[in-house]
Amino acid sequence: MSHPVVVGIDGSAHSSVAADWAAREASSRGVPLHLVHASPSLPGAAVPLPAADRLRDLGEQMLARTAADLGDRHPRLEIRGEQTDDPPASALLAAARTAGLLVVGTRGTGGFDALAVGSVALRAAMAAPCPVVLVPRRPVGAGAGMPAARDAAQVVVGFDAHHPVGETADFAFSAAEARGADLRVVQAWALPAESVSSRTPAVTEEDRAAWEDQEVVRLSDALRAWRERYPRVTVRPDVVLLHPAEALLNASRGARLLVVGRRADPGAAEGRLGFVAQGVLHHAACPVAVVPHVG
Repeated sequence: MSHPVVVGIDGSAHSSVAADWAAREASSRGVPLHLVHASPSLPGAAVPLPAADRLRDLGEQMLARTAADLGDRHPRLEIRGEQTDDPPASALLAAARTAGLLVVGTRGTGGFDALAVGSVALRAAMAAPCPVVLVPRRPVGAGAGMPAARDAAQVVVGFDAHHPVGETADFAFSAAEARGADLRVVQAWALPAESVSSRTPAVTEEDRAAWEDQEVVRLSDALRAWRERYPRVTVRPDVVLLHPAEALLNASRGARLLVVGRRADPGAAEGRLGFVAQGVLHHAACPVAVVPHVG
């Protein structure tokens, strides 16, 4: 059986949008959709049995309504629901072990309104063994098919030509191919350390242009294997002299999906996100895919 797309639902507007995004993604991939709902409870507190049963009943009803609604819109999609008493993050991470993709809303029913990304979404992005897509409440192009604007048809990926990550590139190219979208490959770079030392009074325009040309050539060389593997994807290289997070956020305005990598340590009890991934998760207006990789 194909690895399903898993999505967490909790009755919030964020999870409703995430479920709709996940259903469209599962339909596109031709794989089942797995809905997961964790019954809420007070941390460390025992819930009286009648109340616990009532919460489970409400959860089952929510799963049934969501499955019926998505099934009406995607009649060929195989949908199943799972009700669990585990904490939400633990339930999603457990389901992610056999998933091809985990989808979560950036915020759920708990937490503070000022938070851009909730604790459950962050933990999923940090620790899931499969790629995770965090969907904001109003993702670009949601429910409207292919957006009319050219930039809105793009998939954007952060890429380091000095240390290419195959998992991240493969996910981004595959996502662009499936959507019939252009792929904007962002290579952020910085001036060489010796060029900004106290012994160097100024950086000339000629030097800056030469260094940038080197980055352009290096990116072109690093992308050659993926261009050959995905010949139908139109690649738009974007080499910019900016901090990587700022470069990605600028490039992703109006995009359909932003893809970043996360280094995964199989021996670690908890995962972690780098500064770039954290920055884009908290500020991107489009869905963000976090792709784990080893090394």
